[in-house]
Amino acid sequence: MTTGIMRSSRLALALVAGLGLSACAGLNPTQQSTATGALGGAAVGGILGSFGGNAGLGALLGAGVGGAGGYLYSQSQNQRGYGRGGRRYRGYY
Repeated sequence: MTTGIMRSSRLALALVAGLGLSACAGLNPTQQSTATGALGGAAVGGILGSFGGNAGLGALLGAGVGGAGGYLYSQSQNQRGYGRGGRRYRGYY
């Protein structure tokens, strides 16, 4: 009985992960950075929140902070010309 539930859980997890990754296919670089930051922040926030007894709140706060950080990072890179196909190496090789 338990092995059947575990097998179904693994299949469901694999399907959800695949759908989640396929949803990111058409994003621009700013959206990708924001989503990556939010995902990473939610993971870290959930882990840290579990130590305090509220993993959901930790994940929510972490996603917000990570998403904002990813967006700000992307905007910084765009201003420097890295996100638009501009100068990448500034003459140094």
